[in-house]
Amino acid sequence: MSRTIHRLAAEDLAQALRFYKTEAGAGLARRFLAEFERVVKLLEQYPGLGTPTNEGRQAHPLTDFPYSILYKAEGGEIRILVVRHQNRDPEYGAGRQ
Repeated sequence: MSRTIHRLAAEDLAQALRFYKTEAGAGLARRFLAEFERVVKLLEQYPGLGTPTNEGRQAHPLTDFPYSILYKAEGGEIRILVVRHQNRDPEYGAGRQ
């Protein structure tokens, strides 16, 4: 299965990485990125693993970080739509395809 990332999801990820690097150091930012990659690889292997949300989307939380990945699995592809802090408005990124 291949993966793509919505440009705004890439911005979400970059913003989270900047936050962790600034507030807690480069080591924690690297751990966050490694966890993101681990979860995406898991979803590539098991695309149905996430919790169904709406409009064919699924969500899967990161371990040890208060973030979730919202994605769609279609036609052999995982499309990362949102990287959302779990305290953020649940409608954040709702229009992304």
